[in-house]
Amino acid sequence: MEYKDYYKILGVKRDASQDEIKRAYRKLARKYHPDVSKEANAEERFKELGEAYEVLKDPEKRAAYDRLGSNWQSGQDFRPPPGWDSGFEFSGGGFTGARGGEGDFSDFFENMFGAGSPFGGGFRQRTGGARGGFRVRGEDHHAKVTIRLEDAYHGGEKLIRLDSPQVDHQGRVVTTTRSLRVRIPPGVTEGRQIRLPKQGSPGTAGGEAGDLYLEVHFEPHSLYHPEGKDLYLNLPITPWEAALGAKVKVPTLGGRVGMSIPAGSRSGQKLRLRGRGIPGKPPGDQYVILEIMTPPADTDAKRDFYKKMALEMPFDPRAHLGD
Repeated sequence: MEYKDYYKILGVKRDASQDEIKRAYRKLARKYHPDVSKEANAEERFKELGEAYEVLKDPEKRAAYDRLGSNWQSGQDFRPPPGWDSGFEFSGGGFTGARGGEGDFSDFFENMFGAGSPFGGGFRQRTGGARGGFRVRGEDHHAKVTIRLEDAYHGGEKLIRLDSPQVDHQGRVVTTTRSLRVRIPPGVTEGRQIRLPKQGSPGTAGGEAGDLYLEVHFEPHSLYHPEGKDLYLNLPITPWEAALGAKVKVPTLGGRVGMSIPAGSRSGQKLRLRGRGIPGKPPGDQYVILEIMTPPADTDAKRDFYKKMALEMPFDPRAHLGD
């Protein structure tokens, strides 16, 4: 995906004010408008200008774009760094194209700000109020919160810091940070939203504030891989436990539990611990994937033992592959 330098496209500095960005866009848009321009690449340049202005005119999109850093070059192959949008508070609301459609935007824009991105789509602003309709409810805001799997299982609290872009009195985008203590309900799953009432934008003329929605994401875990309410755990076992069967202790988020490994188990076999996933009604399950581990032959005695096994237990695991 090609990186787009929106400041270079508009011919402005990265610290340009919102008024400077608007003036630059209007000047270049008149020059390259396809209906009047004699330039050979007028339509392409006009689309580029519209895309750049769509981002830089919006303090939230501009702050998110700036967060990517200033080290990228136009045309450079680009992939957004992991978690680049985490902790960023935005109001959503989608976007409108310079010429009226999402199809006019580049892959870079769609990935960063399209309907499926953290900074596109959003929730519809709700309005309401007293007689006359003068009271307007504030916009809802949205952000991501990353939590531990243990917090999803037991519940807990998390202190988060959110960056909110604003335009200062000089017309430049500045970022303010606020802290919130969030209660994590037990049973929350990846992608679920936690609503914090009246933590969005303030209302006008006495209207109530909007809400803040936090989209839940899990930190990578050393043992478990979550899928919805279910958890997956790779469990190492010995060859003799697989061959003969065994009773073993298996870790779960609720503590270790006993589990029977059936005789004749194979690597990759999936066993279920019912109800040991993330809590809920019903709770999820924990699936245990068996991994048969071969002991190392790192001494003469162990090598002799393996040779004896080869003689006494002739077995060809590749016989089914044919000659």
